[in-house]
Amino acid sequence: MARIILEDMEFYAHHGCFLEERLVGARFIVNIAFDYNSTIAQTSDLLDDAVNYQQLYKIVKSELHKPNNLIEAVAQRIQIKILQEFPEIRYLKVRLAKLNPPVGGKVKSVAVELEKSLEIRKFE
Repeated sequence: MARIILEDMEFYAHHGCFLEERLVGARFIVNIAFDYNSTIAQTSDLLDDAVNYQQLYKIVKSELHKPNNLIEAVAQRIQIKILQEFPEIRYLKVRLAKLNPPVGGKVKSVAVELEKSLEIRKFE
């Protein structure tokens, strides 16, 4: 089992409950961590035997550019899409941070983390 981490993917998007947030937009940082059985990829050294990081990045980018009120909803969409596209993933953590959120004071970011562990089911 290997843990792969995509760190600090930065995007500009239009999420938020306030009209100003939707119009002006904000910067977002996304981190993805996932586990999968990488034994074959480690031996073969072939991208076809691994989880393709570029495809994962494209999923995050695509889902982040669909406006929502809450970052929780965006993070969940990212999580669902990744797990649909990569059934070999056994554990997934999505962290989505909105930089400089409008909360009435100086705040570096507000973030949501979603984690999902999937059991490996054996059929007899």
